[in-house]
Amino acid sequence: MSLPKLYVERMQKMLGEEADDFLRAYDEPKTTGIRVNTLKIEPDGFAALSPFAVRPVPFCPTGFYTDAEAAPGKHPYHQAGLYYVQEPSAMFVGEVVDAKPGEKVLDLCAAPGGKTTHIAAKMNGRGLLIANDVNAKRVRALSENIERLGITNAIVTNETPERLAARFGGFFDRVLVDAPCSGEGMFRKDPEAIQYWSPDHVAECAAWQRDILEAAYQMLREGGTLVYSTCTFAPEENEAQIAAFLDHHPDMRLVPVAKPDGVVDARPEWSGGRHPEIAGAARLWPHRLEGEGHFVAKLVKTGGNDGADRLPVETTKIDRGRLAVYRAFERETLTFSIERPLVAVRDHLFALPEGTPKLDGLKVIRPGLHLGTFKKKRFEPNHALAMALKSNEARHTAELSRDGDAWRKYLRGETLATGGNRGWTLVTIEGFPLGWGKEVQGTLKNFYPKGLRIFGA
Repeated sequence: MSLPKLYVERMQKMLGEEADDFLRAYDEPKTTGIRVNTLKIEPDGFAALSPFAVRPVPFCPTGFYTDAEAAPGKHPYHQAGLYYVQEPSAMFVGEVVDAKPGEKVLDLCAAPGGKTTHIAAKMNGRGLLIANDVNAKRVRALSENIERLGITNAIVTNETPERLAARFGGFFDRVLVDAPCSGEGMFRKDPEAIQYWSPDHVAECAAWQRDILEAAYQMLREGGTLVYSTCTFAPEENEAQIAAFLDHHPDMRLVPVAKPDGVVDARPEWSGGRHPEIAGAARLWPHRLEGEGHFVAKLVKTGGNDGADRLPVETTKIDRGRLAVYRAFERETLTFSIERPLVAVRDHLFALPEGTPKLDGLKVIRPGLHLGTFKKKRFEPNHALAMALKSNEARHTAELSRDGDAWRKYLRGETLATGGNRGWTLVTIEGFPLGWGKEVQGTLKNFYPKGLRIFGA
């Protein structure tokens, strides 16, 4: 791999004798990993079910290494949301965030959703998770991944950190800033990232990160936790960034991160040494473990105010006629009733997470679980609802085997012969939902979303 001369010299100066091992890591193949979605299956269960070889990631209990040749993104279990294909060292961040059910959590720079979906699995469907990204194109991928993994308590927004901070002062229990960075840890995974690297780019990223961290600080309640991470090795974006943040916010206390084998201390000397506690932050290096590299720091806010109670919450907003149509669909199709606040946005119906604050004036891409669409006097379920269900929560299912060809036909959008006439039917593979079909006169009409269809399956 051809690395910029200035970058090589910089890393040699930083790492000294260790630099040769670090630079040799760029000649090794990139690492491939998957993180099991515990909203659908536990790691042991997946390991027994997996159609390809997996090895545990030592610093993430739900993570596995796998070979790139296994093409995990092309397997129907991926479409069923059983796992997220994720660079292994990035999995450590979600473990450090350690979100709890019932909390209010913000992932401020969330796209494409690897860390968001990890946080959501930890929350187990309870509490409020706001996943935001300022990039309008990337936020679509974020929304799709939240949908695929069956997450029910997430709201997706496309806002600047500053606009969110103006609304949510002192609101969140936890905030993750997985900051946009110079991407030095992406060189092996995405060689095009090398073209964008320069000392000036590092400085630009550091300035951007300072502004994002300031917004994150404003949104954190007293006693709340802030996790800051990057996939770069530059001290300006890591140790020095945290040191400057601590200087500016004396009510923030750095919490030591537990470090499994291969994860090492951060380097306070790279920030001038004025904050020795920065050693408690974590460095993941590609020559010390199987992963591309990350920096992770965890801080707690010891001052400030709790602003959660100052924000009014959303309530059900749907007229009686439409609510009756939806409840009729629910009785015919599901084995339970959704009791969360329901909000109709034009013809679309959403179930809001518990404690959702008023969102007026914000650019909201997905205000909770998308249940479906009203079409004249009928209700058509959305793909997101299918992915959020367990097979026993649907009255009618059409089970496909991973060993047959029917799942390929379904993912291509083809109809299937079932012989029944049961109406809305949850299509599953080995018991895990893939999407909807509508069974009429022996044929299952395919409602797998056109934008997700895999024509080469």
